[in-house]
Amino acid sequence: MGNREIKYFDLGVSAYKSTWEKQEELLNQIVALKRGGNNPVGDFAVPTPNYLIFVEHPHVYTLGKSGDEHNLLLNYIQLQAKDAEFFKTDRGGDITYHGPGQIVGYPILDLENFGMGLRQYIYNLEEAIIRFLYIYGITGARDPHATGVWLDVGKPSARKICAIGVKSSRFVTMHGFAININTDLEYFKHINPCGFSDKGVTSLEKELGSRQDFERAKGLILEQFAEVFGSTFV
Repeated sequence: MGNREIKYFDLGVSAYKSTWEKQEELLNQIVALKRGGNNPVGDFAVPTPNYLIFVEHPHVYTLGKSGDEHNLLLNYIQLQAKDAEFFKTDRGGDITYHGPGQIVGYPILDLENFGMGLRQYIYNLEEAIIRFLYIYGITGARDPHATGVWLDVGKPSARKICAIGVKSSRFVTMHGFAININTDLEYFKHINPCGFSDKGVTSLEKELGSRQDFERAKGLILEQFAEVFGSTFV
């Protein structure tokens, strides 16, 4: 196993584009270390760093590389009226929404440090969120047909509370997860979330009937993330 320390940044409210550029900068730094031959196996190996960014974005819709633009149900003028941006991204998955009241987590991890592949990584992200929800008395689950964390899987009332979409390069990850805490769910009505037109979206606030402590939620997610990945934050 390699370095399991994770450097944590909370960017507060930050635009999608600048945060994406920050992720790419950190990913490229790690990939360059791995490519440079400066990382021999053994006692003299140079450990690659890991990062986790937490951020809250202004209103934005993002489309995954295999997504369908028709799942955005707004035109350019309507987007502007909603004070929202739109970006095509290089992550997996289809379309999703980010905005105020949502915790977005961008892990830039060298998966070789954790001895896992991409499938296990996504499973672990889901697991951390499922454990987080359990603290609030909410039963989150995986849908075998879609990534992310859902409530009431397999029922007509099925609804997503956390979206996941990732990219990896040389086993280094970027993009990540977005969990609805106090999110304005009206913005999801302007898309087919993650490409699904027949499933709902929910938030912690909606499920519990009151606004939730945003900073407390961040801390609890960090605790569960550290536990699931066997990591420590610095």
